[in-house]
Order: sequence, then C-alpha cells, then structure tokens
Amino acid sequence: MSREQLAVQRARKSFQTGTTRPLEYRSRQLKSLLRFISERRRDIADAARRDLGKSEHGTELFETLGLEGEIKLAIAKLAEWAAPRPVEKDLLTISDEVYVHPEPLGVVLIIGAWNYPWALTLQPLVGAIAAGNAAVIKPSEVSSHSAKVMEELLPQYLDKDLYPVVTGGVSETQELLKQRFDHVFYTGGSTVGKLVMEAAARHLTPVTLELGGKSPCYIDKNCDITVACRRITWGKFVNCGQTCIAPDYILCEPSVQSRVVEEIKKSIKEFYTDNPKTFEDYGRIINQRHFKRVMALMEGSTVAVGGDSDESQCYIAPTVLKDVTRESKVMKEEIFGPLLPIITVSGVDEAIQFINEREKALVVYVFSHDNKLIKKVIAETSSGALLANDCLVHFTVSSLPFGGVGNSGMGCYHGRHSFDQLSHLRSCLIKQLKMEVVNSMRYPPHTAKKLGWARFFLLQQVNVCRLQRMSLVAMFAALAAFVVQV
Repeated sequence: MSREQLAVQRARKSFQTGTTRPLEYRSRQLKSLLRFISERRRDIADAARRDLGKSEHGTELFETLGLEGEIKLAIAKLAEWAAPRPVEKDLLTISDEVYVHPEPLGVVLIIGAWNYPWALTLQPLVGAIAAGNAAVIKPSEVSSHSAKVMEELLPQYLDKDLYPVVTGGVSETQELLKQRFDHVFYTGGSTVGKLVMEAAARHLTPVTLELGGKSPCYIDKNCDITVACRRITWGKFVNCGQTCIAPDYILCEPSVQSRVVEEIKKSIKEFYTDNPKTFEDYGRIINQRHFKRVMALMEGSTVAVGGDSDESQCYIAPTVLKDVTRESKVMKEEIFGPLLPIITVSGVDEAIQFINEREKALVVYVFSHDNKLIKKVIAETSSGALLANDCLVHFTVSSLPFGGVGNSGMGCYHGRHSFDQLSHLRSCLIKQLKMEVVNSMRYPPHTAKKLGWARFFLLQQVNVCRLQRMSLVAMFAALAAFVVQV
C-alpha cells in the first residue's frame, strides 16, 4: 500500500469517528492553525524567500496576513455558518420544519500552488476544517522549501491523521488522484486542472478548480492615467508577475500608449528603484524552466521598458512590451511573469470584442471615471470577477466569492463561500403525522376535484411569512378584545 493511500485511509477512518463534527473541535483546530502561522512566521518567511525571493514583510503581506484574517473570520462566524438555514415555506409546509442543514462532505484533497505556496494551500484548508472535513494537503513540489516546512511543522499543530501533509512530485500527485475523495480542491493551471477533473470524475468526486488565464486590463483614455498605471504596475509585478490574477495585458487607445508606458516606467522606478535586481521586495522566477519559458514569450515584441535578465538568478526585470499584436507569442498563453504587453484598440467596444474572442479570464480590469463605461464592460463581458480602478484587491474581500468561470476555473471560496463550497447543503423537511385530509388530494383515485386542490396548493403564490404575521396580529387583536370585554 502506497504512502498516499495510507494517508487517505487514515484520514477517512478518523473522519468516520465523528471527531470533526462538533464545532468546538473545529474551532480548536482553526486556533491551532492560527498559532502555527504566528509561531512559525520566520520559518514561513525563510521558505518563501528561498523559493521565490520574497522579502519577510512581503511574505507577511501577501501570504499570511490574509490567511490570518480568514481563520479569525471562520472562528468568529462558525456557529452562524453551521446553523440550520430556514427557507421560505408554502401552503403545504406552513406548519412543518423546512431548512438547509450544512454537513461535512468527508475527506477533501487540497492541491496547492507554488506561486503563493502558503496562502493558496492553507486558505482552502481553513474552509475544509470549518466545514468539518478531513483534508489531505498536497503542497506544490515546485516551491520545495515551503513544502518541506509545511510537511515538518504543520503536523505539530493540527491532527496529523485528519490533516496529513503529503509531499512529492507528479507521481505522488497521480497516486493521490487515484484515491477516492469527497471533494478535490486544485489551484494551478488549466492543463493540469483538466487532468485533475478527469481523475476525480472516475469517482464522481466534485472539484473546485482555481485556475488562471489571461486577465485583460482596459484603460480608458479619460481616466487618471498616472494613478491607473501606478496600481497596474503594483498588481502586475508583485511576486515577479507570478500571480494568477495579475493583469496579463493592457488594452488602450493609441493616443495614450506612450503616456501609459512612461507612467509605468516611473512607477517601476518608484517601487523597485533603478535596479530592481538588488531590491529586496522584487522577487525571482520560481526556476530556470519557467525563466526560459517567460523569456521566450518576448520574441517578436518590442521592449519599451526593462528587458534585463540573469538566468543564473532567475531574474527578469519588470518589462513592458509594445508593438504587440493579437498573433504575438506573448498573447498565446498566460504570461505568469513580469512581462506586460500593450495592445492598442480603438475604444471600449473593440476592447470588449477582443476580450470576448478569448477564453473567459479569472478577472477583467477596467480603469475609468465613467461609471456607465464600467457597467458596459460588466454587462458585455464574462469573467470570474470584475475589478474597476484597482488590481488584485478583490482577493482580500472575504464576502466576495473568489473563483473562475469556463477556462479560468469552477467553484469559489473565501469566507463563508469556502465553508459552503466544502459542505453538503442538505435539504431537510420535517412533517407531522397530522392533517391527513390535506394529503388526500395526492392519493388515488385521482379526480378533477383533487387536481383542482393540488393546483391551488402547489401553484398559488402566497407570502407565507406575511400570512403568519397577519395571523399573529389577528390573534393578538382577538386577545385584546377578549381582555377589554372582561
């Protein structure tokens, strides 16, 4: 029996004992996870630095700060999220209990990503624990130092049978995917996402796929271009461009292209100095394979800003590309690196057409003072999210579902959405063995009269809540009248 199979079996056996069902237990595990982040902050930062060249403060800002917020929210809201959820009644259920009961799915497989190895692996785990599941955690082998720290230290804080960490490469992941899970949560590229979905389908296991794609960024010529470019520069080059929701390319009119280039150039200097290579807060490409892939994407385009590189350090400078066409190599795949191509369009209509001719993105960005233009982009495009006049920050809003659509993924998470995504929302109807006369309309023999009654009860649109309130008012009125008479 393989190591992966044993881990899954132990997790399922532990789950079946019912240990995870009490909310007190889930809360304790979440608090332990929070303690892990607090006590092992240095280990986490050191691993992220060795994997991706991240600074200590950068790791806290982009990896663990949001994670801490998610955990604290889950602890505070757990009782509310897990409580039965009453639903609207009809005439036939007016005296019954009708509600949705969230229950744990079982054993969840979480396959993490290498670009944010802590946030994108442990945030789904928060939802899994809160929802009462066991979870097998598979960190990406590409960010090997983070995976090693996670494997060695996380079991010191969480139940190691219910939440095992399984490390390894492609073969280990394939072995895990052969096992039966109750949900698979994968973050990564669409190519592997298809393989994950195919493997899960053999067991009819539902999946959440947090993928990526080419997220467009349209700049309206009448907006504050200085502020827009400052925010785009930040969103694009944080983590050396290795962010699934980074703006992949800019769409703007030819009349503002030079201004856009100049403003981005100023912002790069402001954020990363004249020499980003020596600047602590500018990271590195994850490995040489990805370095070569990103460098090859520049072929056929003109470098307007940056372009410097050092393969020995996996360093690529923040780079802006112009004279980019629809057929340019850089437009054929998600960049996932510090290259920002600019494509010129005649206006918002052509920008919308350009976006709609391609796969649905994880996010569409639009910068404009014109609210009508923003609403037009919302109405005429489709993407996992739309963010106007900023970049990335929708990821931090726990009340918004984060996820893709079409080629950019399926399912969503963050906050309560994580809890619901990793729960079975069970429909519950509790009737009484009374009022059998009402049920007679459904029993044979079927007659026109019974059908008429059935039509009334099933098709009549009645506001039951209002009806109950009116009944309550009538009851109090009758009681008051009785008291007055007495």
